[in-house]
Amino acid sequence: MSGHSKWATIKRKKGAIDAKRGKVFTKIGRELMVAVKDGGPDPDTNSKLRDVIAKAKANNMPNDTIQRSIKKAAGEGDGGNYMEMVYEGYGPSGIAVIVETLSDNKNRTAADLRHYFDKNGGNLGQTGCVGFMFDRKGLIVVEKGDGIDEDALMMDALDCGADDFDAQDECYEILTAPENFGKTREGLEQKGYTFVQAEINYIPKTTTALDNPDDVAKMEKLIDMLEENDDVQNVYHTWEMPDEE
Repeated sequence: MSGHSKWATIKRKKGAIDAKRGKVFTKIGRELMVAVKDGGPDPDTNSKLRDVIAKAKANNMPNDTIQRSIKKAAGEGDGGNYMEMVYEGYGPSGIAVIVETLSDNKNRTAADLRHYFDKNGGNLGQTGCVGFMFDRKGLIVVEKGDGIDEDALMMDALDCGADDFDAQDECYEILTAPENFGKTREGLEQKGYTFVQAEINYIPKTTTALDNPDDVAKMEKLIDMLEENDDVQNVYHTWEMPDEE
């Protein structure tokens, strides 16, 4: 089956999480707050909250921290007035970029993002300018390890509602339709699987390599600046990142 992401990308993401765990927990806490605002504090009746909790666990967020965030959000009741916004643009050499944000000031966020794109050889575009270059899919990643049987995992994933299964060098990637993500993830959890990534993503339909070292440096800097911004939750792109040793 077709591969839709690279383990190198996931390793980079995991490395960033390990180095900046406090910032990542803050961002996930914000997602928990918005989920509680939208559907209440009970994950049994709030599928969006269940999905964010799964993302938090995949990022090694302690359960007591998750519960504190939920209780805090339920007590505040207003979700901090955060707005979910998606921005689209181009990096160097036309690399497509999608940025998901949660912000209480969209003017500030838009200005920050425009500055990052301009500074690194790209430009922030209009809604829809690159969205057609991605598929919206649930992505569940299981790291290879002792006791994981590939055939059994593939059959379990398909039985739970997955659309696609792919074995990479160091992990298994499971893709679902967005509407089947929660069911598939919960089914695999019940079967005892744990995840290094579990969330609904923008999956690039094709990727593009960058040969110019200056473009590579600018693209890396753009991603770093975006991920450092407190308003940015997720960054997706069509750059075929070089393998990391």
